[in-house]
Amino acid sequence: MVAQKIAVAVIHGAGTPDENFADEIITRVSRDFAKKLSIKNVEKELVFEPVFWSSVFEPEQAELSDRLQENADLRYSRLRQFVIEFLADAIGYQPTTMGNQNYDKVHSIVATSLNKLRKKAGPNAPLCVISHSLGSIVASNYFYDLQFKRENRGMETIKCTSNTPIEQCETLTLFYTMGSPMALWSLRYIDFGSPITVPSPMIQKFYPTTYGEWLNFYNKNDVLAFPLKAVNEAYDAAVTKDVPVNTGGLLTSWNPLSHNHYDTDDEVIKTIVDGLVRTWRSANG
Repeated sequence: MVAQKIAVAVIHGAGTPDENFADEIITRVSRDFAKKLSIKNVEKELVFEPVFWSSVFEPEQAELSDRLQENADLRYSRLRQFVIEFLADAIGYQPTTMGNQNYDKVHSIVATSLNKLRKKAGPNAPLCVISHSLGSIVASNYFYDLQFKRENRGMETIKCTSNTPIEQCETLTLFYTMGSPMALWSLRYIDFGSPITVPSPMIQKFYPTTYGEWLNFYNKNDVLAFPLKAVNEAYDAAVTKDVPVNTGGLLTSWNPLSHNHYDTDDEVIKTIVDGLVRTWRSANG
């Protein structure tokens, strides 16, 4: 009997990463997953798909940076580049009332990635989402629209989405947020808003013994990351656990640079692997 694969989407945070941004965490998760199950061919059990959404903003960011630098002798050029790459993503991503907006463009990339996962793992594959920084906001908004606000979905996103369980968020099982600023985003809404439902209420239809989780990893020295259960009662119920971790090394774990090191943290990797192994076993029990 062929095993049911687990589909894993990896969503990067703000900034302009390399296209191979997910290689490190995919390698580490695959290695430890194989050890846990004593298997060699991980690709028969896990299917990964990086969601490279910053490609939407990269050309405009480069053009804007050049224009601003040419017309003024601005100081702190490296810091300004950091601001453009990181903060501009957050600003540019916000939905507007105009057509052809970035919100839809970004979500169409997420939809395309889930479509690829469906083709490789199957239409009913349990879905795990690993998201970092602003990527956790992208993931949350994407699945919130599917679960509660389908009218928010843009035409490009709808075009890229088939009517299969995995692409309709019905098999969302595991949600891992790393260095997430979601608590700050809650300020946009009355009473700090409402979270997505993890696991999907439909998961029991496909896998009766499977239970999911939403774990939120944060480093206390990461100024962009916050715990989520304290946001309001809805988040307290939705988030399984806020997990404090000591990401980074000797030079980074004690300061804001820790924000960029969740994907190499042993505790983060171990916890994600435990969730994947548990889900795989229940889906193939």
